[in-house]
Parts: sequence; structure tokens; C-alpha cells
Amino acid sequence: MFSYTKGSDLINLCHSYDLTLPQVIIQADKEESGLTEDEIKMKMSNRLEVMRTSMTIGIEQNLTSKGGLIGGNAPKLYAYAGQARSGLTMAKAVAYALAVTEVSASMGIIVATPTAGSSGILPGVLRALEEDYSHTQDDIVDALLVAAGLGRIISINATLAGAEGGCQAECGSASAMAAAAAAHLAGGTPEQCLHAAAMALKGLLGLICDPVGGLVEVPCSKRNATAAANALICADMAMAGIQSFIPFDEVVEAMRSVADAMPAKFRETARGGCAATPTARDFATALPPLPPN
Repeated sequence: MFSYTKGSDLINLCHSYDLTLPQVIIQADKEESGLTEDEIKMKMSNRLEVMRTSMTIGIEQNLTSKGGLIGGNAPKLYAYAGQARSGLTMAKAVAYALAVTEVSASMGIIVATPTAGSSGILPGVLRALEEDYSHTQDDIVDALLVAAGLGRIISINATLAGAEGGCQAECGSASAMAAAAAAHLAGGTPEQCLHAAAMALKGLLGLICDPVGGLVEVPCSKRNATAAANALICADMAMAGIQSFIPFDEVVEAMRSVADAMPAKFRETARGGCAATPTARDFATALPPLPPN
């Protein structure tokens, strides 16, 4: 009864049953998983704690990634956040996004939201908003449910894999999920949440996946940062009454078609984009060979 595969399905269910987005997503999950509402929310709460821990570690420890390409950027930006021209909340969201990517690249524990390569975007946005707007634990869990629902739709109708669709599928999807979550936290309607997600994904449509040396470090970490900022801006546009001319479902379809047309060198093969620059090639050449299986 509460099954959905499109954003339009979510909107219709919300209006048909006079429910919020999180309530519809919980009902659908209950039907699919057999779990109770309390069990679903507990699972989300547990994941939220992992996210919080990874952000704290990334901010408080001067980490160095396994590849040596990133590390220490999150503490730098966090210390500077009070002076940031982009504003405190934005700078904190970006710093937290960097923190998760640095934990991930140093082989720490993170939550893939929706992938490891895009794992900083949603946590960074949610933690900054939680701190600066006094949202409760229940508020953040509901926002996570909204993000999960949008991620599910993208996974069904397009892809979340960089190897299949480029970084639009990873950072683009995560930014869309975070934008919808942020709009929900701001009191947005289901329609506003989907407009926010559509604008966020549109802004990153066509983004390639080009990891230097094949490592999920550069440009991945700083893409998480800019995608977090993109999510907040798109949520603000939606809350101001700005609508996406292209509906969310059609943007997802567009992402799928772009993914299908994207050359292999731009899909996580480290053969195009930033990975093909002279600096990146010099770095990759100096990497030690992989151990035998």
C-alpha cells in the first residue's frame, strides 16, 4: 500500500494519507522489512551515532589518508569557521563533510551515505543544522529517513555507483538526499523537499568520477565539501519558494541517461579528468605496486 519508486509516488502518498515524508517512508519500510517503527528508528539512530563519531574523530584528530593525499583539512576549516565568508553553518557543514572523508580515507569507520566516496555530505549537513538550529534527535532521524527515501528512488531509477554513473551518482545523489533532508528540517513541504533534491542533483549532473591514483581521496574529499554546500543552497532556494523547472523524477532519469552515455574513462577508472593530469600521473607512477592476491 505504501510502496513507492518515484518522487511523485511519495507526494501522492503524503497527500492521500495526510502523512509527512518520514511517516510515509517508515510505513513503506515496515511493509518491506517487517520491522516495527521503533526498530527502524533505532537502526537510523545507530547509524547516526556512527556518523557523529566519524565527524568528531575527523575534526579532533590530524588524520593522514592511506594514500597520503589528504588529511588535516577538516580541523583547519573548522577552526576558521567563525570567520568564514560563507557563514558559520555552511563552513561547519563543509568541515564535517571533510572530516568524514578523511576518516574514511584513513580506514576508519563511516556510514556510506549513499557510498563511501560521498559519505561526508549528508552527515556534515545534518550535524551543522542540528547544532545551529537546535534540532532534536528525533528531528535528525526523520531527516535521515527523508534522505534514505530519496536515495532509494535514485537507486531504483538511476544509479548510486561511481563506476556506473560517475560522481554525479555518488556526490550528486548524496547532495540531493542532503538537500531534501535540510528542507524537511526547515519545515518544508514534501514538494519543497523534492524541489531541493532536484536542484541539487541538477547542479551536479554530469560530474565525472576521476580518482587520482585510483584512491578515493582526490578530488573526492573536496567534492564532498562543495556538494554539502550545494545541498544547503538548494534547500534554501526551495524554502524561499523557488521551484525546480524539471521535476525530481525527470532529473533522476536525466542522470541515468547521462550515466549511460558517459565514457568509461570518466567512471572511476582513473583514466580521465583530474586523474589524467600530469601531477596526478606523476603521483600514480610513484605508488608502490599492489601486493599479490
